[in-house]
Amino acid sequence: MNPFFKAYSVHLLTATGAVFSMLAMLAAVQAQWSLMFGWLVVAFVVDGIDGPLARRYGVRMHAPQIDGVILDLIIDYLTYVFIPAYALFASGLLPGWTGWVAIGVITFASALYFADTRMKTKDNSFSGFPACWNMVAVVIFALHPDFWVTLAIVVVLAGAMFTPLKFVHPVRTERWRGVTLPVALAWTFFAAWAAVVDFHPESWAHWGLVVTSVYLVLVGIAQQIVPPRRA
Repeated sequence: MNPFFKAYSVHLLTATGAVFSMLAMLAAVQAQWSLMFGWLVVAFVVDGIDGPLARRYGVRMHAPQIDGVILDLIIDYLTYVFIPAYALFASGLLPGWTGWVAIGVITFASALYFADTRMKTKDNSFSGFPACWNMVAVVIFALHPDFWVTLAIVVVLAGAMFTPLKFVHPVRTERWRGVTLPVALAWTFFAAWAAVVDFHPESWAHWGLVVTSVYLVLVGIAQQIVPPRRA
């Protein structure tokens, strides 16, 4: 296949995330939360594979008329920020004024973070919490913590976006990737299964979500504390 068509096909794959985000939003408006998260998981998988494909087929060289970075950021804001924020608000998990505070904090802080030129570190990790509110929302829907706990989580993570704390990219951060990537894949599986069983409170998937989420949140900070071994 012509290199142009290979590269352009990656852009088309990335753009399907916009379709999946619309399907997720339609499900959210109808309060079909399991279906919404199902579509968000599909979008999450696409977001995980389009980057490696873009580098493999050289999209910047062979299909430069489409800016893959901008395209990816647009879709990420929808699937990682906008729709999860709406779900937390409309589901009743954050009643009254707490819901308004949460959606304001999430959307406002995430917009600034997505435009921050310092969001990536030299090892392709993220500087500050990378606004993965879709992942946060899945765990909250699964565990149903007290609304004060949920609000505290939202405020703390929003503040963490503007700290020098490191959060790894499961694919692009090379250090400990042999562990991090399987954990990220396991998280995706647990999230999908939790949605399939409609977030049943006794589902074993919830424990898997907790364990994998704790690892993904803390592994980057652990890398900052533990210096890499010298060759």
